[in-house]
Amino acid sequence: MDVGLVIRKRLEHLGFEQKDLAAAAEVTESYISQLLTRKKLPPAPDRTDLYEKMGKFLKLSSGKLAKLADLQRREELKKDFEDPPAPMFREFRELILRKCAPGRQQEIQAIFEKQAFGELERLVTQKLLDVIKGVARDELKSEKWLRSVARASGRSYQQMRVITLEFLDTDVFHVTLENCVSFLDPLIDSWDIDLSTFSMNIVLNPRFTQGHSKRFEFVEAESDHGDEPGFNAFLKDASLNGNVTPEEIEFLRRLRFKGKRPTPLYYYRELQNLRDPLHFRSAERV
Repeated sequence: MDVGLVIRKRLEHLGFEQKDLAAAAEVTESYISQLLTRKKLPPAPDRTDLYEKMGKFLKLSSGKLAKLADLQRREELKKDFEDPPAPMFREFRELILRKCAPGRQQEIQAIFEKQAFGELERLVTQKLLDVIKGVARDELKSEKWLRSVARASGRSYQQMRVITLEFLDTDVFHVTLENCVSFLDPLIDSWDIDLSTFSMNIVLNPRFTQGHSKRFEFVEAESDHGDEPGFNAFLKDASLNGNVTPEEIEFLRRLRFKGKRPTPLYYYRELQNLRDPLHFRSAERV
């Protein structure tokens, strides 16, 4: 049983229509319709307030919709797991480069163009998404902020809530042009990166954010437990470790290097290799 079926049955039982649920959840009727017909994947429960609002309106036990959504998402995402990630679309790359500090643009562009969606481009994109998602997550329940951003893009309050919910549920491989227009373009003034340390400085638009800038640094420090400094920095950076599991941490920790000091970016790439199903055979095929 999926989320859409449960919602449809409750609406029918309570005598409500989709527009009533949309009003209670403060989203558009179109968005509710697409969820119920499975044209949209249910958003991740830990990134949205949607299930709380809908569950209360439908008089469902707390957490029921969120649990069903999580199960449905896992099943749907399994279908796409073996598909290789698509490169960034041209408009997004152009936006990121346009926001880059003028003195660094040419150098960064040359690196980006060497690969369709290389390590540096993924790192920069992930950092920018993390910062903007943080702002959007903090402001999701602020009607004043949502209306302000909605006016800037010519949308209604309900439309802006839908777009924000979907943006919080996206990742670096599925970001859309609408995400760029609605969030990255208006909220980010500029960014810069030190290519020797991968430290990033992101300046936000004070019109829509309280903190005007964010700085991220990879600092190597000696470990009391003998771990590589780059490994420790990798664990501290959520944009690189990607919700790394205890098993993956233990694997990465055991990697040994003679006469070399791997960077946090190395461990990020190693984690992607570890998670890529193309690099392993199933037990039945061995």
